[in-house]
Amino acid sequence: MKRTAPWDGPVDVISSDESCSSEAGVEVEKVESRLSSKIGPANELTPEDLLIRRAAMYQEYMKSIPVPTQRGSVIPFSSWVGLGKSIKQLYGQPLHYLTNMLLKQWDEMRVGSNDEHLSLDFMIHPCKAEASIWLVEEIHRRTTSPSHVAKLWLANPMYHAYVDSIFPQL
Repeated sequence: MKRTAPWDGPVDVISSDESCSSEAGVEVEKVESRLSSKIGPANELTPEDLLIRRAAMYQEYMKSIPVPTQRGSVIPFSSWVGLGKSIKQLYGQPLHYLTNMLLKQWDEMRVGSNDEHLSLDFMIHPCKAEASIWLVEEIHRRTTSPSHVAKLWLANPMYHAYVDSIFPQL
């Protein structure tokens, strides 16, 4: 278990016999003042705390956006990231950070394959690909914990590049 402050000063132990004396109260106050001066004010937030709070607000916002149920057109695409950008433009909705990262990973997995040069919409029907993205998006919006998102953001200093700034009209 981690401590919030190092224990480099002496700690006064008060036995039950001394608890009635006025000196015991003074000793307890000395210990409390030494500890509080090392810990600092309770309202100071670390950058990690702020990031966790930002991730919680982000996740709540993403949960509030309904996933479209009507899909109107077939979107041609050559990459997963490209399909994601087209979906964002067509529906005016952001995609979750985790969905954007997954689309990037799917594109990276194609590098070096025999069909790397082929357009993706030639191999996978555009309606199936779009439905797959919306399914993954719904999972990310509904089930991702803010602490998991914050942990990923802490590990990736460039996480802003994968957080969409498109705001839908609710």
